Amino acid sequence: MYINLKETEYDNYIYRIISYERLIEMFETRKNTLVKPKLWEDTFENFVLKSKLKFLDGSVITLDTHERLYGQCWTISNASDAMWRIYSHDKKSIRIRTTVGKLVSSLSIANANGAMKEACIGKVEYKSEAQIMALAKKAFTRNGQMTFGSLFRTLLVKRKAFEHEKEVRLIQLDWGNELPKNDIFSYEIDPHELITQIMIDPRTSYQDFEIMKDNIRKKTGYEGDIKRSLLYRLPETVTLEIEQIFSNLNSQAPEGDASV
Repeated sequence: MYINLKETEYDNYIYRIISYERLIEMFETRKNTLVKPKLWEDTFENFVLKSKLKFLDGSVITLDTHERLYGQCWTISNASDAMWRIYSHDKKSIRIRTTVGKLVSSLSIANANGAMKEACIGKVEYKSEAQIMALAKKAFTRNGQMTFGSLFRTLLVKRKAFEHEKEVRLIQLDWGNELPKNDIFSYEIDPHELITQIMIDPRTSYQDFEIMKDNIRKKTGYEGDIKRSLLYRLPETVTLEIEQIFSNLNSQAPEGDASV
């Protein structure tokens, strides 16, 4: 299922910053891992599904739906100073790249042999707190039910303070009879097929980059592009022809002025 994404965007690149150790683990285990949104830092995450529902007869129920969802955050931003600084504390983290279609397909394929599971990928919308509260009230039908679409949409809205993240989220719903007890969900992938590029933190020195690139090749066998971000590269030297400028300015200077 795709939400807030046009068909023309299915082949668009999306990015995720992870640690070097996590990258190696993905190739060794051949698994991608999602977590329950309750582990995310923003207190507004998943608050809709944690809410209590009060009916006209005065009865109140608490849903367990928030314990059935898993998510993973990506971004459409290919060059963001903020994202490197937030998610690469050691200045040696890795940005992996894939496409919207590849990512959701990897999860859908994993779900093919499992009953009562649903995968979704969607672009996050950024709204004011008042708008989010209004959407929360519309998420449920009058009898307290939700469609898969409205359920997934509760995880595809954030406050405007996070707009710089430009997020795309992969979401997994386990609506089986038993409540999932594990806070993480891992599924089989082919990392060589899923990951189309590896990029290393722009603050890493060129020497360290070469060492990391060599280690990644040896430990994973990855044959795709491994690059170092050039976000902080120095601009090309620009030569300005200033003699004529100074000549013109001097010719306009009042008498007695020695310089401009």
